[in-house]
Amino acid sequence: MGASQPEEVINQTGRSQNPHRQQDPGMAEHSAGIRMGKELIQATRHFAQESAARSWRYVISTFTLMITALVGAGMAPWWPLRLALSILGALFMVRAFITFHDYMHGAILRDSRLAKWLFQLYSGFALTPASSWKNSHNYHHGHVGQISEASVGAFPLMTTRMWRDASFTQRFSYRFQRHPLVVLFGYITIFAFSITLLPLITEPSRHKDSVWVLLFHGGLITVLWLFGGFDVALFSVILPMVIASALGSYLFFAQHSFKRMHVISPEAWTFYRAAMESSSYMRLGKLMQWFTGNIGYHHIHHLNVRIPFYRLPEAMAAIPELQSPITTSLAPRDIVDCFRASLWDENQQRMVSYREAGKL
Repeated sequence: MGASQPEEVINQTGRSQNPHRQQDPGMAEHSAGIRMGKELIQATRHFAQESAARSWRYVISTFTLMITALVGAGMAPWWPLRLALSILGALFMVRAFITFHDYMHGAILRDSRLAKWLFQLYSGFALTPASSWKNSHNYHHGHVGQISEASVGAFPLMTTRMWRDASFTQRFSYRFQRHPLVVLFGYITIFAFSITLLPLITEPSRHKDSVWVLLFHGGLITVLWLFGGFDVALFSVILPMVIASALGSYLFFAQHSFKRMHVISPEAWTFYRAAMESSSYMRLGKLMQWFTGNIGYHHIHHLNVRIPFYRLPEAMAAIPELQSPITTSLAPRDIVDCFRASLWDENQQRMVSYREAGKL
């Protein structure tokens, strides 16, 4: 979802120092012979080697399919076909975003000038300025699973005690930022505002690329509208962006806000614990795994950001310690559970809903 973590940061891991933390039944029991912390991260290093040819094959095929579907959505004569191609194009956009995400992490094509120009162009189409994404996403990787009232690179997370002490304004802001409608309309709320416009407003000198992104994205829609009509702009850009942004926003939300996640205190926080306790594995069918670029293997991605998206399943299959993660899915019940997991209760050491928090 930024530049790769420095080597010395990746290796800052350790065993849990919290004797009161309940063992999650979804995680593998820690016993003799089970690799943890630095040792487990070392075991993943073999899979952090990319094949440039394979990376290019996936990038070129994904972008070709995406462009073909979106052009077809704009030009097809029959609106049901345009709608179908628009939805298909949105799914290809999600996969394309994962390739951009991996490039920004340095997991694929990091020394390629051609890739740099391709993904810079794509950042304008996808409303994702590189500077903003890099800063916020790196912060996210260094703080996932921690309490934070600020939504820097992630959705905010409060404890029940903080919730009880919060003012009406603070509660409203918190609930608003985590509301399902904010995720559903992520095109505007997350990509256009939080990722692109807000950084430009607050730190214009650091986020000049937001200007080019806004101009490119808005200009593309304007040109299509003027020369092809509103329906062309709608089916080839606006609707696919709405769908892709909603799906991408929810995937990111659910990977770090789910029923059985654990919140880790700053003194006990490690990349190992953040990956295994505060990042979910999303169970998806083969087709959705492909469209989402294996981002469902999120616990492995947080363990080692340099593993290319196409090697994440390989890493999970080869390393037993990665095979019993905390899971979620796109099933309606799991989606509801993710949105209900709103606050961290320190006494019970679990996520609770606003209603449950009111009874404590």
